[in-house]
Amino acid sequence: MDFSDTAAPALVDALAWVHVRDGRVLKVRSTGKDVFYLPGGKREPGESDAEALTREVAEEVSVRLDPATLELFTVVDAAAHGYPEGTRVRLACYTAEFAGTLAPSSEIAELAWFTAADADRCPPAGVRVLEELARRGLVEG
Repeated sequence: MDFSDTAAPALVDALAWVHVRDGRVLKVRSTGKDVFYLPGGKREPGESDAEALTREVAEEVSVRLDPATLELFTVVDAAAHGYPEGTRVRLACYTAEFAGTLAPSSEIAELAWFTAADADRCPPAGVRVLEELARRGLVEG
């Protein structure tokens, strides 16, 4: 069998910040998008998870994460929303303390606080994280 014409599905390697308050998790909606994501994004060349996540969170919600408090919460694998069919996302989710006041940046249209009941407004990876948060009793159903 010749698989030379078959490209392996792409993998989006991304990071996200999980911030829970009063039984709800912080989500953001980028300008022009229809779903809500956890704050975060992709690494730039040479960045560690802590560096990339700190940069992305500051860019999106205007707060500074404390890298010393960064803890891995979960890693999910799901279909990547907004990418060609077959593309997967590997989303490493971290918790961390922060300094500053949460506020949307210019690229973010909206901040929102979600429970597990809001899963229909999230991409597949976001649904997986909501399910894990609910399983651990951290967000309301």
